[in-house]
Amino acid sequence: MPTAIRSKGFIVLALLPALLLFLLFVIVPVFWSAYYGFFNWKGLGEAKFIGFGNYNEILHDPIFWRALRNNLIIVVSSIIGQIPIALILALLLLKNSFFSRIIRSAVFMPMVLSTVVVGLIWGYIYNPQFGLANKVLEIIGLESWTRAWLSDPKVNMFAISIPINWSNIGPYMVIFIAALQNISPEINDAAKIDGANGWKKLIQVTLPMIWGTVVVTLVLCISGSLKAFDHVIVMTGGGPAQSTELLATYMYNNTFDVYRYGYGSAVSTMIMIISALLIAINFVLTRRKES
Repeated sequence: MPTAIRSKGFIVLALLPALLLFLLFVIVPVFWSAYYGFFNWKGLGEAKFIGFGNYNEILHDPIFWRALRNNLIIVVSSIIGQIPIALILALLLLKNSFFSRIIRSAVFMPMVLSTVVVGLIWGYIYNPQFGLANKVLEIIGLESWTRAWLSDPKVNMFAISIPINWSNIGPYMVIFIAALQNISPEINDAAKIDGANGWKKLIQVTLPMIWGTVVVTLVLCISGSLKAFDHVIVMTGGGPAQSTELLATYMYNNTFDVYRYGYGSAVSTMIMIISALLIAINFVLTRRKES
């Protein structure tokens, strides 16, 4: 018993520096930002308390709702485009062969690249004059499909979601590979004996065994999508006419372009609230799935 107590004490002491840094640089700024959301403050000078004035203005600003709609498009496209593809790749590349390692590295490579570099690359791909996307469509005889991908409000959010998904498939693939490798070989052997193969094995055996990992990846996907910022800033800056505005770019523009730090703090608090609501909905739905 004393050994167990000493062991727990050592663990607490070892984690304490990281916990203090996390509290200092993450938790405290969150509450500090929420506090300034109740003030009219330009970053310098006196902060004037206005209660829920910033939040009331946010809820009556059509650009905020447009940004929220665009962010939900990113969230849905990320859940559909990242997690299933990452799971399929993990299943295909589960064996630790030389070929699998090469493909894993190639899939993970976009995550290593700077998001600014990724945004620049895809900005050139979507360029209406010399971009690769339109050139390929012209070569295969689909000239009618060519367009200004980042300027057309009908497609620009879907065009932006592609590089975001492309950049984030790799980490989820690695997470799924780790989860699949933790499934006992005895379970797979028992499934084969019972005649569970292919899709039947995936649905009835594999997914239930890694469902906790799927839930975690969904949470990461939702929270990451609501923080999407770099790709949009580099590729469109939120334009044209705020058609690609996201919550993060909306917060950035109001905070640093027009120096409304109090308003920007209120927007950041709203982003946290929306993220918490979506994650809570995710937990409710996935808990029903488990049952």
